Amino acid sequence: MSVTPALEARQLVRELGDGVKTRILHGLDLTIASGELVSITGPSGSGKSTLLYLLGALDRPTSGEVFIEGTPINPLDDLARGALRGVRLGFVFQFHFLLPELTAVENVMIPMLRRKDIGPADARQRAVDVLTTLGLGDKLAHRPNQLSGGQQQRVSIARAIAHRPRILLADEPTGNLDSAAGEAVIDIFEQLVRDRGMTIVMVTHEASYAKRTQREIRLHDGRIADIVSHRVPLRAVGSPTSTTPVTT
Repeated sequence: MSVTPALEARQLVRELGDGVKTRILHGLDLTIASGELVSITGPSGSGKSTLLYLLGALDRPTSGEVFIEGTPINPLDDLARGALRGVRLGFVFQFHFLLPELTAVENVMIPMLRRKDIGPADARQRAVDVLTTLGLGDKLAHRPNQLSGGQQQRVSIARAIAHRPRILLADEPTGNLDSAAGEAVIDIFEQLVRDRGMTIVMVTHEASYAKRTQREIRLHDGRIADIVSHRVPLRAVGSPTSTTPVTT
């Protein structure tokens, strides 16, 4: 009995521009298994973020197909795509995009308040729980300008996972962080895969972070140049080589 992949791309093509087209992706085929921690690497302009946005239903391919947990998303209209993203996916970006006038808890609550199946009290409790899990239990009432860069990014991760998606997509999530804060983000990703069985796909320029993922998808000029299996064990948070002192 075959297991449905978390994410799948078939002959994915993306072109940009009017008139003369620029081809960003050239017929990519890719399968991401459920519970994998995967990195996408490659030089600037190789199509990393474009691929991630297509996998996350944030963009539409010129041709080819994308499946999220077996659901073909090409036929879905914008409303249906948004509903699917709001339940099955979480997103973390290089910039945290936190609302400056809101507290950490309130920022984490926002996406959940758009859903009819999560009430305000439940949304607040989920926000408190996940922020506490990520080591921010004493920062719940802090606004973004009262937090460090690493703490702000942890709030953005909390916002991405509080509604309990099965898939997390991250676009250069460590790009604005120092090395210690960046390692802490990767620690959290490992924890989410190990303890919650999440699927995480991360775009990164950092070779050291890519080596901590189970598979590395290397792109070059819009094509998959190589797929490297690092076969790394997901280390326990709090181990001698882990920098994040949080537990679940």
